[in-house]
Amino acid sequence: MIQSINLKKLVPSPRNVRKSSDVLADLQLRADIAARGLLQNLVVRKGKRGKFEVEAGGRRLAALQALAEEGTLPESHEVTCLVIEGEESEVREASLAENFQRLAMNPADEAQAFAAIIEAGATTEDVARRFGLTVRFVEGRLRLASLAPCVFEALAEGTITLDMAKAYGAISDVERQAHVYAELQDAWYQITPDTIRRMVLDATVRGSDPRAVLVGRDVYLAAGGRIERELFDDDASESWIDVALLEGLAHKAMEETAEKAALEYGLAWVRPTLGNYVSHDLVEGMSRLPCEPAPMTEQEVRELGELEADYDRVAAVLEDEDSDEEEIAKAERELVVIDRAMRELNDRPPVLADELKSEAGAFLVLSRNGEPTLVPQYYTETEVIIDEGVVEAIEESGAAKPKGSSLSQRLLDELAMQRRDILAIHLANDPSLALDFMVFTLADADGHDWRAKKASTLVGSAASGPITGFEAKNAPASAALAEFAGSLDESWRAGTNDVERFARFRTLSDEARSAWLGHVVSRTLVASLACYGERSVPLHEALGSLLEIETAHWWRPSAANYFDRVAKARTLEALDAVGGADLVSRYAASKKAELASAAERIFSGNFIGEAELKERAQAWVPSIMRFGGTGDVELADHEGDEVANAEGTGEIAEQAA
Repeated sequence: MIQSINLKKLVPSPRNVRKSSDVLADLQLRADIAARGLLQNLVVRKGKRGKFEVEAGGRRLAALQALAEEGTLPESHEVTCLVIEGEESEVREASLAENFQRLAMNPADEAQAFAAIIEAGATTEDVARRFGLTVRFVEGRLRLASLAPCVFEALAEGTITLDMAKAYGAISDVERQAHVYAELQDAWYQITPDTIRRMVLDATVRGSDPRAVLVGRDVYLAAGGRIERELFDDDASESWIDVALLEGLAHKAMEETAEKAALEYGLAWVRPTLGNYVSHDLVEGMSRLPCEPAPMTEQEVRELGELEADYDRVAAVLEDEDSDEEEIAKAERELVVIDRAMRELNDRPPVLADELKSEAGAFLVLSRNGEPTLVPQYYTETEVIIDEGVVEAIEESGAAKPKGSSLSQRLLDELAMQRRDILAIHLANDPSLALDFMVFTLADADGHDWRAKKASTLVGSAASGPITGFEAKNAPASAALAEFAGSLDESWRAGTNDVERFARFRTLSDEARSAWLGHVVSRTLVASLACYGERSVPLHEALGSLLEIETAHWWRPSAANYFDRVAKARTLEALDAVGGADLVSRYAASKKAELASAAERIFSGNFIGEAELKERAQAWVPSIMRFGGTGDVELADHEGDEVANAEGTGEIAEQAA
């Protein structure tokens, strides 16, 4: 029976099957209800004391209550509800059916709907406000609506993915989009968004392109490929016209090399890609296998010791105020040579244990000089649990920052890279701050202390993390960064030379160029943690404070990314921080794997408990993942460095005392 019920009489039902939600989606729903009212009635059941329990529509109820609390709706607002009766199992089944039978809109349908609203006179800002979306999201969907008809139809039918459609949209020329789409219909190799993006941006390929170098001129011509050559062109600058043919030949060459590499290294598989790095979609769902760098020989250890001594000796010349300009210039040149030699000794390829090779695989990328290169990182498609020998630490009470060495180096590196992504997505969305940061960094370069750690690599190139190929799975910040990069207007790349590309870039809107500013600055950020030692970057703490970053909104500790990787005592300390001794005693006797699984549920809020306990759990992150205020940023002194580099809990505890 349909009935109008006062909002005050509606309460959430404990039987509602939806236990988790999404903050952003909830805000969108609230904005939509505020703009258009409730479009779908709630499903309720009579409760006690004249109340009605909402069996289906808990998110809508929460949105209505929030709107009433902020004054958008009156507290006496009447809500249309479907009142049902029956046994508890039947009511729960109705709640499940109401949530389960929903179907998300196809991106093509969203694009058409937004375009129709815009054509009716609304602005992108109006659409974003009405649906609780970002302006960038709406603009992205509108770009889909302007795709070539054949590409748009393929997206609507599900023939291509959303990422593929975005790749076609990297250029505004719909004829070029349609041409590439037609070329790829008969492709025998796997089509990826990277392949599409390369082809739509490259109407032709120069002879110096990595794919052309890999395939070779003779092979391309023998296969029927066409080449255009101007009067002053050479083999490197000539234009190869049949891009689809070249892609196919390049894929074939890479696959043959991958098969040989798998046999040579004894791996279960080696998968090729024409990209020059291993993208996230290639390793989706895979587990990284542990591998350590090849051990140094005695000769290499002696060489490294001699190089370190030489480095200290030459560095002393730079520190000496009495050194003349000629001596300083000579010392700087020597340091470059010494540093390169030290890197060659330290950067050794990882060695995979023989017992893991039967299920291990790797990726073959195409380097910028056209050479197939095996990435020294191994993966498996079966889930593995690795014990990385975590070093337990004793945290000091009242310490400004934890000591980074209290956790395993591998875990520190992974956490640092994930924290870097959190800072990067915030900086990418604040072009004003990004501009200030960029200008300051460039201006400060001439006076930068060569011994101090730089906050970014700000010369335009992207910073690489301490772990080759690592990408956090299911990480909101990493996904948001990828979405942000995919939304950039890349139409200017269609220029055939840098002068034309620069002219095209200058015609972009202020917002589009601001987005590029945020992107190029944010990708230079190095990996850091809120700790003393190697991972400490105080300027990141200042940026985090200005951006008011709440790490807990962007990263949650799980068994895979944290609790399985730390000592049991550290997990119990985390439980004690949010639930006290009662919560600790409940899990103290659990085995490590069981404890890690339980901790993951607790800190995600997916457990039965008091609201206050859930709130504390969902706000907790390890202190090294937080971003502190500028007042909390302290550079590590000499004594702090010694503590941070201490090995084992005994030495740390002794120095802390």
